[in-house]
Amino acid sequence: MLFIVFLISLTRLFFIQCFRNKYLIQLARKQQNLFINLEPRRGTIFDRNLRPLAINLQSESLYAVPYEIKDKQGTIKLLLSILEVEQSYLEKRINSNRGFIWIKRKLSPEVVDEIKKLKIAGLYFIKESKRTYPNLHIASHLIGFAGLDNRGLEGIELFYDQYLAGANGWGIGLRDARQERLGLWEKLVLPSNGYNIILTIDEVIQFIVENELDRIMKKFRPAGGSIIVMDPLTGEILALANRPTFDLNRTPQTDDNIRRNRAITDLIEPGSVFKVITASAALEEAGANEQDRFFCENGAYRVANHTLHDHRPHGWLTFREVIEQSSNIGVTKIAQGIGGDLLYKYIKKFGFGNKLNIDLPGEIEGMIKPPRHWSAVSIGAIPIGQEVGVTVLQLASAISTIANQGKLMKPYVVREIQDEQSLAIKRFYPQLLSWVISPHTASRLAEILAGVVEHGTGRHAQVKGIRAAGKTGTAQKLEPNGRYSHNKFIASFIGFAPVDNPKIAVVVVIDEPRPVYFGGVVSAPAFKNICENVLRYLETQTSPSMQLVTKDAVGVSD
Repeated sequence: MLFIVFLISLTRLFFIQCFRNKYLIQLARKQQNLFINLEPRRGTIFDRNLRPLAINLQSESLYAVPYEIKDKQGTIKLLLSILEVEQSYLEKRINSNRGFIWIKRKLSPEVVDEIKKLKIAGLYFIKESKRTYPNLHIASHLIGFAGLDNRGLEGIELFYDQYLAGANGWGIGLRDARQERLGLWEKLVLPSNGYNIILTIDEVIQFIVENELDRIMKKFRPAGGSIIVMDPLTGEILALANRPTFDLNRTPQTDDNIRRNRAITDLIEPGSVFKVITASAALEEAGANEQDRFFCENGAYRVANHTLHDHRPHGWLTFREVIEQSSNIGVTKIAQGIGGDLLYKYIKKFGFGNKLNIDLPGEIEGMIKPPRHWSAVSIGAIPIGQEVGVTVLQLASAISTIANQGKLMKPYVVREIQDEQSLAIKRFYPQLLSWVISPHTASRLAEILAGVVEHGTGRHAQVKGIRAAGKTGTAQKLEPNGRYSHNKFIASFIGFAPVDNPKIAVVVVIDEPRPVYFGGVVSAPAFKNICENVLRYLETQTSPSMQLVTKDAVGVSD
């Protein structure tokens, strides 16, 4: 009998060694080893003065080893009372036959403590980094946000994700017979952390702009609004804000309509601010000068089968007065004098109808029809900002061109990309896109726009102790039937200051303010408030000189 037992045992051992060895090796590895993805630290996003706008904080994530969980139904019930997940989701994961499966990642400290108190075998935590935005909604549309896997989904987070994300690592950790981690690694590949991004945005200027938008939202109850502050000499965006806005730390609670960056994604008819383009073309091509006089038909002028009206009747006005008083009829006669082909040429030269290629996702090119597609009334509509579609960013670049002696600069929001040792990986410099008008024409137009602020429709934009230049706009919105609305307007103001040495260009566009809707009443005071606060702040700052590169250069230094 002993011999028979010994023979059976020997046979069984032979079977195990020869036919079951691979299975048992895999089972041992499954019990003793644990494969873990090692997440890199996502790069930090800073403003131009190295104030953090997006950072990573350590958090804990919950995972399960399902075959170690004895009471699976009981575990599911206990977790349901703590985690905000569906029961079917938990059942699918807890009943999985995998050796490692995520339950929920990047939990709050309170939730982690509750689960740890349960002391359930088979549930474990691993430390990860969680993307956090310390300023909540400030610059939300520009910064964007990253998902649970630390991958960018919107804004800077998306556009520069290849630099911010880094590369994952992995490791095979060892465990003892009780399935406790030993702190030893059989194999280990360390993650590569992401690079840091330094923006052109100034956090202080961004706060000023956000506060002004909040004031407008409270006072005029508009459907939305956008403000951009730009350095006209370099194309650097100093601030960009939209309303409605959202908390970057709570993105799942907001919808796509709120999260879109309407300053670069929304098409608007600009209205009277577009008259600046018509005036630029006429002055540059000597189609008119400041003292030329135009009869404004006492408020009604027939263009083809359409009657054009001014907000209030005017008789004879000089070229300068036509812009200062924002006469639709006067501007139309200026456009008729230079012709549609020449006007279209300058609209395109100012960057309308094309993407400016800002380093943000979602930019649209706008809409401008070539003259061959114009109707008989287009010469009375396009010069005053109708039948064209533009973005707020394009308006900011256009007014900056006038402030910058006729040079159109590429707008950009990132100054530098740095590694963990603060060494520059890439630097971005001002880039000249084109020379739109001569410095002489730009100077003449700046004086005319200063007159708009000093004794024209933009008097509410006057900045105490500083000469400012700008243009008001009040545009009717299109109804779904294609007709212009009589109760929905876009109020806007574009301008720069100081006139003689421009430091900032500002665009304020407010969608459907009420009950007042004029750009000179709604948007011009916002321009004034922003200029006063920003210029006072800039007096305390010093900025290093930036190298200028031409359109043919890449604008990037390795």
